[in-house]
Amino acid sequence: MDLEKQPQKRPEPHPRPAAPAPVTAPAMRASDADRDRVADILAEALAQGRLDAEEHAERIDATYRAKTLGELEPLVGDLPAAPGGASAPDAAAARALSDASGQYGEPEDRLVAVFSSNTRRGRWRVAARTTAFSVFGNIEIDLTEATFSQRLTTVNAVSIFGNVEVRVPENVSLRGNGTGVLGNFEVVTSEAADPEAPVVVVNGYAVLGNVEARPKRGKLIADLLHAKLRKHLGH
Repeated sequence: MDLEKQPQKRPEPHPRPAAPAPVTAPAMRASDADRDRVADILAEALAQGRLDAEEHAERIDATYRAKTLGELEPLVGDLPAAPGGASAPDAAAARALSDASGQYGEPEDRLVAVFSSNTRRGRWRVAARTTAFSVFGNIEIDLTEATFSQRLTTVNAVSIFGNVEVRVPENVSLRGNGTGVLGNFEVVTSEAADPEAPVVVVNGYAVLGNVEARPKRGKLIADLLHAKLRKHLGH
């Protein structure tokens, strides 16, 4: 009797190796300069009415808490770049801006006071950009004896339950833009008679704190007077 042909079992296919998980590049850390550029864009948006005071305060707070560029990008993603070329930071921009030593070309200064005080006064060279961040602290920036190496000086001041005071000579222009959230933001604006005089711009906000900037009576920037005298004498 013929034996029935038994169906042959097909060999089971070998399981395919799982695809390797994509390698995620580490998030690039944000620098102080990146945060300052975002703060400039937010200040301009507030001045143009694109953000109200509450939105500006929330985004500024998130800006100075951000640790990576990825956290900064959404804060200005719906806003145009600020005048002067400031734009939202990204990894490529950060690498292009930084040199081999990791320093940025634009001189900067940073003052922080957390449950403490920080003072800058006397004869010193003013950076093009200064960031003052006070939390339950006090910061005093006295520019009356400082040396200005550029015409425009920007001070970004943030005060949370703290105090930031800026004093400038009478013969420089002082402008400002900011807001107070249950706090005080006050800039006593002034325009120098000399069109070539330095300009100090104070931006920022105060939450249950104080940010104040005003000219200091009787204080004149000596370098400007000396330059005008040299020009008058023909040197």
